[in-house]
Amino acid sequence: MKNTITKKIKLITLGSVFCGLTMLSTATLANTDSAEKKHNHDEKVAVVKADDGHGHESDKDDGHAHGQEKSNSTEEHQEGISFSAEKMALANIKVSTVRAKIFAKSVYAPGEIKANGYTSYIVSPRTESVVLKRHATLGEHVEKGQALVTLFSESMAEAQATYRIAYSEWQRSKKLGKEIVSESRMLRSETDYITASGRLKAFGLTQSAIEDIVKNNSSNLGEYTLVAKRAGAVLSDDFSQGQRVAPGDKIMVLANEENLWVEARVSPNKKLNLPIGTLAKIEFSGQVYFAKVIQEAHTIDPITRTRIVRLSVSNKDDTLHSGMFVNVNFLFDTQTPVMAVPETALMRGADGDWTVFVEDHPGEFKAVEVELGQPLGHYRQIIGIAPNTRVVIKGAFFVASEIAKGGFDPHGH
Repeated sequence: MKNTITKKIKLITLGSVFCGLTMLSTATLANTDSAEKKHNHDEKVAVVKADDGHGHESDKDDGHAHGQEKSNSTEEHQEGISFSAEKMALANIKVSTVRAKIFAKSVYAPGEIKANGYTSYIVSPRTESVVLKRHATLGEHVEKGQALVTLFSESMAEAQATYRIAYSEWQRSKKLGKEIVSESRMLRSETDYITASGRLKAFGLTQSAIEDIVKNNSSNLGEYTLVAKRAGAVLSDDFSQGQRVAPGDKIMVLANEENLWVEARVSPNKKLNLPIGTLAKIEFSGQVYFAKVIQEAHTIDPITRTRIVRLSVSNKDDTLHSGMFVNVNFLFDTQTPVMAVPETALMRGADGDWTVFVEDHPGEFKAVEVELGQPLGHYRQIIGIAPNTRVVIKGAFFVASEIAKGGFDPHGH
């Protein structure tokens, strides 16, 4: 009986333990399932919040979003660079506000200094002659009436002799008067005198030289001296003493160099409007002169395929001379205000694009691509930035090199 009771107690105890284990297992599974459901629910909520289309994110993803924003911000900041005021001063970086305004643009053309054809004078014999003596040399400045060269001519000797006879006959006829000399003879003697005098003038003799022929009967017939018809410099004297020269041969060229011509050769492809008075800048050996357009050819040179534009330049300091090659820059004003920067402000990127460095904040620069427009002397028109933008006009190369040291593209690519 006692054994039977003992066995029942053991069975009841084992049943209770088994029941407890079963309940514990069931509770554990329930808790696990509940946790999984809660986790899945949270994931669904997070996904919904991330994709709700309103740009809002859950707290779990907020840290990642901020991290991405910080990364983008850093990447954007790396497109430029910052300089302290001391470093900018040390590197000689200069920044200027670029505004749209009227600029003076220039168009280049090669040019050559020429003697002023309206004030120059060619010295040449009017009859076949032999050079006896020169009185002026190359480069010498002569005054009006100054002796240049003495020549001899058989034709001149004959003309001088004829003049002496005609002069004497005319003087004799006037002295006798109309009471003794017939009117026809008087007229003939006067005509012979005028003709002989005119022939000497045609040979290049001055009135004083003609008068000396009859004043000094001992003078050598055939000799005559050519004198300067105007003051100027001897630009050429291509002759030798004893040389026989033909009528019209150029033996000397005189020119007043206070005012010279500049002949600019302009490409016919450049459609330039160059009215009389257009201003141009002439450059030679670092010196600058200003000239004005006075003439423009309407034909094309068959050899150089250019057209000539003639300018007048003042040369009172006598530094310009015929034959010098000069640079001619025709000056114009832009028709409308344009944005322009010095050539030193432009940098070319690896892809060939032109850029300038813009200052967004004091000391902070970034590269901005621009398109180039017309050249404006030492400036260049740019397209692609807004007016009143602050741009690095000096030290752009240093800014680009400092940006490149940071390991990223200084041109924003």
